[in-house]
Amino acid sequence: MAVFLGIDVGTSGTKTLAMQEDGTILASATGEYPLSNPKPGWSEQDPADWWKATCDTVKKVLKAGKIKPDDVAGIGLSGQMHGSVFLDKQRNVIRPAILWNDQRTAAECAEIEKKAGGRDKLIGMVANPALTGFTAPKILWLRKHEAKHYDKTVQILLPKDYVRFCMTGEFATEVSDASGTLLLDVKNRQWSKPLLDKLDISPSLLPKVYESEDVTGQLTASAAKLLGLKAGIPVVGGGGDQAAGAVGNGIVKRGVISATMGTSGVVFAHSDEVQIDPQGRVHTFCHAVRGKWHVMGVVLSAGGSLQWYRNQLGQAEVAASKKIRTDPYNLLTDLAAEAPPGCEGLFFLPYLTGERTPHADPNARGAWIGLSLRHGQAHLVRSVIEGATYAMRDSLEIINELKIPIREIRLSGGGARSKFWRQLQADLYGRRVVTINAEEGPAYGVALLAAAGTGHYKGVVEACTATIKVNQATDPQAEAKRIYTKCYPMFGRLYKTLKNDFSELQRLIEECE
Repeated sequence: MAVFLGIDVGTSGTKTLAMQEDGTILASATGEYPLSNPKPGWSEQDPADWWKATCDTVKKVLKAGKIKPDDVAGIGLSGQMHGSVFLDKQRNVIRPAILWNDQRTAAECAEIEKKAGGRDKLIGMVANPALTGFTAPKILWLRKHEAKHYDKTVQILLPKDYVRFCMTGEFATEVSDASGTLLLDVKNRQWSKPLLDKLDISPSLLPKVYESEDVTGQLTASAAKLLGLKAGIPVVGGGGDQAAGAVGNGIVKRGVISATMGTSGVVFAHSDEVQIDPQGRVHTFCHAVRGKWHVMGVVLSAGGSLQWYRNQLGQAEVAASKKIRTDPYNLLTDLAAEAPPGCEGLFFLPYLTGERTPHADPNARGAWIGLSLRHGQAHLVRSVIEGATYAMRDSLEIINELKIPIREIRLSGGGARSKFWRQLQADLYGRRVVTINAEEGPAYGVALLAAAGTGHYKGVVEACTATIKVNQATDPQAEAKRIYTKCYPMFGRLYKTLKNDFSELQRLIEECE
């Protein structure tokens, strides 16, 4: 039976897995690497670390799965979105890659909107507003602040596409990842010549754009030797980590939505047509499904809010968990279950690192509101979990507003592994939620894309239907649903009330530094 490799070039490490064509996982391995923060708000990595981790993890997976090189029939690539790798004419990396979570480009975002003719016209061209994480403002920043580096640049690649170049020698990307550069005409699935002209960026700097399951090149002999594989293996387009993760969750049909509660939270909806939020509150990108799109909302500190609580205020639970050999999150969710839904009027705003959806406000901050003498630790923990879930519901409400049907919500991430949090999501969303048999995320998704792209399935929808199944459903509890329906509007009003204060607070912080 043919084997397919899925490789996900993440921010903290690269994960490689081997999948049989029937969807069975044979082995997986992860290789970690450092993140550099040379200045406040900057985030960079050395692309050589991605390639080394790819080589190391592929060899580990082949060994662990007892896989012969001749059995590998295709490779799919995923990775952190929006990053930028700058190459010179010798095809060498010019400087460290600037990553998705780098915040240095606020001035360039304003410049892009101005040159585009305003925010609305920019959204009309590329379906999204300018955000600091995107690739386009990084290119403008390099041109403005490191002109010598910009002048040497002949090609700009996204993280996974640099690994593709190392594998195949080809400059290529695919529609889902390219959507996050802010330079793709998302509707027509090609680079936006009007915006490139307005920004004076040469199209020659950008790679060819493919559909996600298309073969983009073959493994070269030199790369095959480093990876322990045979030359000529086809490498498909793959997908940005969110689109690839959605494929891995089977979000490839109308009406199926995913809610992924990791450090950040992502609500992802498949769409058969281009559906753009005129206010730019959610992203509209090309999907990794041929000729389809997706709408995505991002909560920056979803599970990250509970992680913050554990690290800063949950030391007793961390210590106790070591004694009884359990995860401290189990103790925290047990504690949260002691408080009633709605936490007797206590709200937590989970904006510990600013917020993306729906506010696009880097100055937003976390806050407890409504504290009284009645509130104890159980209320504090539960309110943090509720706050993260309210923020996820914000994205669901916008998706519903765009008239994208929501027939099934598939949960993944840490919020799906906890029975308590699964129930809370069902109650707060007011809808049935389900979990599935696949938990491998983007690497699994691009392995499926590789199977589809090499002809082992007719397409990615067939691949997902054959391999991904729902295994558990949770329905909302009537009384909890009633309470959250009453509380949710208050959650939204609290941000609006504090928005100007958050901006003033940021100015105060800067003045006091």
